[in-house]
Amino acid sequence: MSSTESTGRTADKSPRQQVDRLLVGLRWQRLEEPLGFIKVLQWLFAIFAFGACGSYSGETGAMVRCNNEAKDVSSIIVAFGYPFRLHRIQYEMPLCDEESTSKTMHLMGDFSAPAEFFVTLGIFSFFYTMAALVIYLRFHNLYTENKRFPLVDFCVTVSFTFFWLVAAAAWGKGLTDVKGATRPSSLTAAMSVCHGEEAVCSGGATPSMGLANISVLFGFINFFLWAGNCWFVFKETPWHGQGQGQDQAQGPSQESAAEQGAVEKQ
Repeated sequence: MSSTESTGRTADKSPRQQVDRLLVGLRWQRLEEPLGFIKVLQWLFAIFAFGACGSYSGETGAMVRCNNEAKDVSSIIVAFGYPFRLHRIQYEMPLCDEESTSKTMHLMGDFSAPAEFFVTLGIFSFFYTMAALVIYLRFHNLYTENKRFPLVDFCVTVSFTFFWLVAAAAWGKGLTDVKGATRPSSLTAAMSVCHGEEAVCSGGATPSMGLANISVLFGFINFFLWAGNCWFVFKETPWHGQGQGQDQAQGPSQESAAEQGAVEKQ
């Protein structure tokens, strides 16, 4: 029994020792530097951006009251959300005729392209920043010694900066179109029963777009974070060192030339 217990204890300790060694090998001081701290902010705001957009859902509606006494007041409630393919969302439009009861209608517009691009970019940013943090904290020597890592990081950072600007602007325009297509007034305008004299239509509650507006805000915050991080990543590249080396080389040569000119004048 003693041998089995000892082997069990060593088996239990080996995973714990591996985790302890992994945590000890992490250089948490890198998070206090701008390069690591901004990466943490990028990781968090990427989650906020695609989470706010991808989890949005809202409702719009209208009231239809037929002048015919045989028909009651009909309440229409239409639910919509990400990915905002509104043309696939159905609702029943009541009819005031005695023979027919309702007609199937659809919302207008397809705004899935900017919304899906925005969410996809947020997911890719989440995974890239998480991988970059692992390299910063655990494999810092590879990042400083191998000059390819800073160059790749700089190119990817510039690319994400451009894509975040495009995604935030496109989703902001798409959200404006979604608001216009889901207004209760747009719903009543699309129903033919509201254009005649046999019914009176009124709009329902305006859908709340607070979470969708916040997602656009997070998109522009991500753009500013990635744009600001370009400078700190550029300082890690060999290009920044070459620029400083040229300045230092030009400085002594200019000073020596000035000294020689002063000697010749004397």
